[in-house]
Order: sequence, then C-alpha cells, then structure tokens
Amino acid sequence: MTNLYHDTAGRAEVGAPLAGERSAEVIVVGGGFTGLSAALHLAESGTAVALLETHAAGWGASGRNGGQVNPGLKVDPDLVAQRFGSDLGERMNALSGGAPEFVFNLIRRLGLDCQARRNGTLRAAVSERQAARLRSTAAQLQKRGVAVELLAGPALELATGTRRYSLAMFDPRGGDLHPLRYARALSKAARAAGAQIYENSRALRLEKQGKGWRAITQGGSICAPRVLLATNGYTDGLWPKLRTTIVPVFGSIAASAPLTDTAASCILPRRAVLYEIGAVTCYYRVDSRQRLIFGGRGPMREVADTASLGHLLAYAGRLWPSVGPLDWTHAWSGQLAMTTDHYPHVHEPEPGITICLGYNGRGVAMSTVMGALLAARAANPDARFDMPITDMKSIAFHAFWRTGVRAAILRGRLVDWLGR
Repeated sequence: MTNLYHDTAGRAEVGAPLAGERSAEVIVVGGGFTGLSAALHLAESGTAVALLETHAAGWGASGRNGGQVNPGLKVDPDLVAQRFGSDLGERMNALSGGAPEFVFNLIRRLGLDCQARRNGTLRAAVSERQAARLRSTAAQLQKRGVAVELLAGPALELATGTRRYSLAMFDPRGGDLHPLRYARALSKAARAAGAQIYENSRALRLEKQGKGWRAITQGGSICAPRVLLATNGYTDGLWPKLRTTIVPVFGSIAASAPLTDTAASCILPRRAVLYEIGAVTCYYRVDSRQRLIFGGRGPMREVADTASLGHLLAYAGRLWPSVGPLDWTHAWSGQLAMTTDHYPHVHEPEPGITICLGYNGRGVAMSTVMGALLAARAANPDARFDMPITDMKSIAFHAFWRTGVRAAILRGRLVDWLGR
C-alpha cells in the first residue's frame, strides 16, 4: 500500500539539485506549503528567491495530510485576544479565519489543478462537555461576524450520515483539496514566477557570510541576506535547538476504494469535511472520486499498510454500520509539528533568519497564508506582521517525545471515553 495522493497526483516535475555557487535575495529551506507559498509570493514581488528541499515539493506532511482546508487557529478566538491583546489577537483571528479564503482565491487566481472544493468544515462533538465547548466557540465566531451554524439531531445526522455526534458546528469558510497536487502546483507556479527551486538538495548547514548567510548542500551553496526556515514536522539540526521546540507527531491516514453511490450518499452526503474535537481526534472526508479518506493518531512511525490502523478502521465501521465493510486500498502517515501552546511559532533568532513552524494540524490553510506573510516580511521587515514573533524555547525532556506522545494519546482516549 502507498499514499493515495502519490498514486493520483500525476507526473511530478522534479527540479534539479543545487550545483555550484549561487546567490539570491532570500533562501527558503523547506518545500512544503509554507516554503512554496513564500517562494511564490517572493518571486511574484520581484525578489530573487531560491528554495532548498531535501526530497521533492510536498514530500513531507504537505503531501500527506488529510486535505482539509480548515479556518482558524486551534485556540478559540476569545482566548487568542485575551493572550495577545485586542489588536494583535484580533489580527491573528482575522488572519487564521480568512486563511481558507486566501487559499481558494490563490487557487482561482493561478488556476492551480488540485481538486479544490469549498464545501465547508464540520467540527463534531461526541460528549455533552465537548458540545458545551462547541457552543462557546460558535458564539465567539458569530460575535465576530462568522456565519457558523450549529447542527443537532436529524439535521446533524443528515449532514454526517452517522448518529455518533451530539452536536456539530458547520463553518462555510472551509473545504478540501488534493494536498500533493496543491504542493506541486504551488511549486510550478513559483518556478513560473521566477523562483529557483532545488530539489534533492538538503541544507546541511548555515554559515554567516558577511551581513548575510550561506546555505550549504552536498552539491553547492547559496548566499543571501535573508533565510526563511520552513521545515515544520521534519525539522532537523540545521538550526541549533530548533527541533526541540516542537513535537513531531505522526498522523496516520487510510483511504478506501471509490464508494458505491449508495455508500457515498450515506457518508458526509453534503461533502463537508469533518474533524472531531475530542482529546484524540479523528478527521475524514469523501474526496472528488468518492473515496473515504480517514485519519487520526496511529503509531509514532511511518505506516505503509492498514495492519497497524485497526483502531481507526474499526471506528469508521462504527460510524456507518449500515454501509458494511469498506475496501481500504491505501495507508500512510506523516509528521506534523505540534507546539505546547497550540500556536504556530515564528522566531527570528539572528538578523536575517526567520523561522516558522508548528501548525498543530491546521497546516493547509495557515501555512499557505503564513508563507505569503513571511514573504512580505522578508521584502519589508518594518511592515505590520499579524503573528507574534517569539523567542525559541526548548520543550523539557524532548528526547523522550515518543514516550510522551504515546502516553498523551492513551490519556486522551480515556478522557474521551469517559466523556470529560
């Protein structure tokens, strides 16, 4: 079994590795959504940008995620405003809430072929405690003019096809897309705009070079005044201690064969995407070819078949018992970056260095808009920036992250089971 997206993305246009000595105005490290969006917007502004990717565009979580284009941060908007103040906090809320609009507008403007659909997002609650949280979230969004709708009873069952949930919030701003197609389309558009994208070109180290920086790969090097590090869940030791500021959690996904018309009419018939709000969530959607794509927490390692995803697939069966056994044809996993406060982190530890990572499972929309925001900052460091820039802080006992994640998952499942 393989990643469904690899099998359905079409032929990739792979860029040549970096060879020899080059120069640019900005170096971007990482060919996921953040890096590709930054490279695209920098090139469109006339900035000479070079991107280094260890593998190929979209190789990491950007090409392996659930394909959900979800609005907002993981933290409720009132809490964002309380923590960061009414000015910055509400700018953060507006930026994150408008991120899907930014994505879909970008797709339309550039004609990106990625099976994008703006069908909305469902946040679903199982327990009454979760439902109370969801009502609070909905009220906070409605107060800010967002047209979310709460669904319960027959209306909720009609929207989801299951009786599992006590309440759900429909948010029309969201949707879905084919993430690997999207990454490759961003890469193609960035090249067309003038960005230099070097694949199979891992940045081995960064060195001070006068007032700027030099990124060194196995085949060559690039010098530039500014560097953007956008490595997220696959962050390595390129920048000292950066990898200890996030937890690289594995998400696992299975995809079914195309559903029959009868089954497809039972599972998310309106084609909104859904994610649960429990301590250990699952998320799913029915794609444009009527495949059920079902994800959640799995083993903290790469997954290549469904043998290790029994709990996920059994849960899918409980959601729609009338559909019967599904034919699961694909299984895969990828690493996403989690932060302890559930916010994306932007750091500037040295002049000319900007780092952005940690989307906490909200990466498709947020990473795209953050790439554009970071591109604007690289072009004009004095411009208004709608996210906080913070100091790097290592997570205590980071070396034991796998053990900690496993324990957190077990605890989360117990909390969800108890309905707390």
